[in-house]
Amino acid sequence: MAGDEDDPAKIQILKDALYDAARENGSEARAFSQKDLLDFDIIPADNPMLLLRVVQRLCDDKLFVGITQATGLAWRWRNKEDAKKYTSLPNDETMMVYAVIDEAGADGIWNRTIKNKLNMHEAVVKTCIKYLETKGYISSMKNVEHPNKKMYIKANLRPSERATGGPWFTDGELDTAFISELTMIVFEYIKTQSAYRGSQAGGAGAAAAAGSGAGATKVPKKGVIRGGIDGGDSTSSSRGVKRTATDMSTDDIVQQQSKHPTAATKEKPKVFYPMPAGYKHYPTVTEIAKLIHETGITNNTTLGEADIQQLVDVLHYDGLIEPIRVNGRKGYRVTRAAKQDASSFQKRQQERQQAGGVGLPVGSDDLVGPPPTANGLTEAPCGRCPVFELCEEGGPVSPSNCVYFLQWLGLASSEENTNTLAGGATPNGVAGVAAVPGLVV
Repeated sequence: MAGDEDDPAKIQILKDALYDAARENGSEARAFSQKDLLDFDIIPADNPMLLLRVVQRLCDDKLFVGITQATGLAWRWRNKEDAKKYTSLPNDETMMVYAVIDEAGADGIWNRTIKNKLNMHEAVVKTCIKYLETKGYISSMKNVEHPNKKMYIKANLRPSERATGGPWFTDGELDTAFISELTMIVFEYIKTQSAYRGSQAGGAGAAAAAGSGAGATKVPKKGVIRGGIDGGDSTSSSRGVKRTATDMSTDDIVQQQSKHPTAATKEKPKVFYPMPAGYKHYPTVTEIAKLIHETGITNNTTLGEADIQQLVDVLHYDGLIEPIRVNGRKGYRVTRAAKQDASSFQKRQQERQQAGGVGLPVGSDDLVGPPPTANGLTEAPCGRCPVFELCEEGGPVSPSNCVYFLQWLGLASSEENTNTLAGGATPNGVAGVAAVPGLVV
């Protein structure tokens, strides 16, 4: 019996069978205990000594990796390609360094952590890392959590989102321009899908039209006819009378007025109105993610629903949108719909590019959302005046020459407003995005 257990051919057969069974019953991350290996019914009579010899052969060939758990010793299987890399290493020190880097997985590991874990001299660790890099077994990487640390990862692994920062980081740097532009697109889509445009009834324009219509007499398009039915002149009031050149000279003036309507006859301004109660088609995160994916506006960056949810959460925390649940369907709608800018998305982008106002932060009035709520007390410049203590009549600053008052009351020209800004500077930032196919504007 003991001779059968030491038979190399039999051990090889059992080793291959046990390795195949472990691969078929779990991933590389699963740990198999002694009981799990015996339950495969590969080891005859569940002989623990024979199992020990077979497992030892697998560990020697680097096909099994021993680990310690709370319940005792366990093993994980390793694919044959990685096992060949281990067996090809020149010495135990290099093998130990490679094993630590392998154990770190997609998060990578710092070179100083390798030194401390293995208690090796720094020169030895550097020599091993250099050899592994030359062979193409490992590669250096950047970690956004530790940008100044030299990190290493297995060459065939892709760094985790924790290490790279996910889609919001580019070359280890937070891509604020990408986040700002994409957040603006998400907000615009939610706004156009959760509210509708309509003409503003009443207002100053309508009041002016009503006032002018009450006291004004309509002018004939064919010119003003002197006299009339009640003019008292029987000759001028008869039909078929010819008009003079002076009478007909008003035709051109009337036609020009019809081509250039006054403020009273202009089109009423457009505003957003909230959807009626019971509306069930507010956009969801899934629909927003589908829009971003189908339009291809993120180029080579793949965004999942979890990534879009982060952008939606930012808009929610900023008070620009709010969640709403209808029939178990969680969607989002814009807040203060009537105060939103009703001009088209592309038009505002073109105006922003022409004005040079690029790269404004998310939440600024030029990008998303209505202006903040305010009242006369908070809007007045005195409440936030930096030279309030110096303001008095006859002093260096007084209400009569206050530039802030002129701006607030709209009495200063646009050039003066620009010159009185702090430093005369304009905001810096990112160029606007192009028109987005499929985005309702």
